[in-house]
Amino acid sequence: MLRSLRRTVAVLRERQILHKLGIVISVTIIVAACFILFHMLRDLDLVALGKALRGTDRRAIALAAVCVFAGYFTLTFYDLFALRTIGRSDIPYRVAALAGFTSYSIGHNVGASVFTGGAVRYRIYSARGMSAVDVAKICFIAGLTFWLGNAAVLGIGVLYHPEAASAVDQLPPWLNRAIALVILATLVGYVVWVWTSPRRMGRGTWTVQLPGGPLTLLQIVIGIVDLGFCALAMFILLPGEPHVGFVVVAVIFVSATLLGFASHSPGGLGVFDAAMLIGLWEFDKEELLAGMLLFRVLYYIVPFVLSVTVLTYREVMLGARDKRVRSALHALDEQAAQRPRIVRDHGDGGI
Repeated sequence: MLRSLRRTVAVLRERQILHKLGIVISVTIIVAACFILFHMLRDLDLVALGKALRGTDRRAIALAAVCVFAGYFTLTFYDLFALRTIGRSDIPYRVAALAGFTSYSIGHNVGASVFTGGAVRYRIYSARGMSAVDVAKICFIAGLTFWLGNAAVLGIGVLYHPEAASAVDQLPPWLNRAIALVILATLVGYVVWVWTSPRRMGRGTWTVQLPGGPLTLLQIVIGIVDLGFCALAMFILLPGEPHVGFVVVAVIFVSATLLGFASHSPGGLGVFDAAMLIGLWEFDKEELLAGMLLFRVLYYIVPFVLSVTVLTYREVMLGARDKRVRSALHALDEQAAQRPRIVRDHGDGGI
């Protein structure tokens, strides 16, 4: 069965059917989101929105910022875990943290995070002697951690409160609960599969040793903690009334995040917002939008500015160091070129 599935995927890739299907899905999600946003926000009261922004409790904003920081801090362990998985224990945490933070914050904002995040990672890790294949493996393991965490949060949350997912996908609660059971069963099956014996994916130099059972559980925990902090930041920024439980917000938040990720739009712009507005329909529109705008500032804009600043500083420092190295090498070459002439002149003088 696995061989048949692999052959099918290989044929689809060869004919670029998967690529074309992905584009169709992305465009469909974006168009649908824009249509929904247009109808939901066409009567938006900008004065009320500004009032809601100004009226947001500063302590809530500060607490949400702490949660965002904790989420990004947890996110840095995606790369550290991936590095240890592929056997690169020589790469220190500070490098993994830099690569993880900058790749995700830039990838979140620019869109197509698989490519943009991979490019940022390669720029950082190549300075440590890592090849493009090594970076691709890191991206795969880090992505696996992300999806395992999403599957766990979404499966548990929807199983506990299927009505929350129904607010987004408009499916009946019993069907969402059944989908959650399938997700959790698949997750458990995967853990058992990697626990029983060593598993590998890929061919040749692209082969990746998958983490075993205990390490896979660690992956899931890292993903859950990361998503939990992000969902908590969104929960804190929501209006106080009506009261909605954290699990409901977490399910809607993760669903909206995944839809935004699937659309490949920068920061899930439009898609994430439409899903949140639909899922949390009971809130005042202007107050909900104010919380979402503040979340975007804290989770997307601030980390993006920091990442660009840090990477720019790093490139300037690397350029200055390379210039000093080239100057030193040039001086050594000139000295080496002058030595034979000095010896020759000395010999002639002796004659």
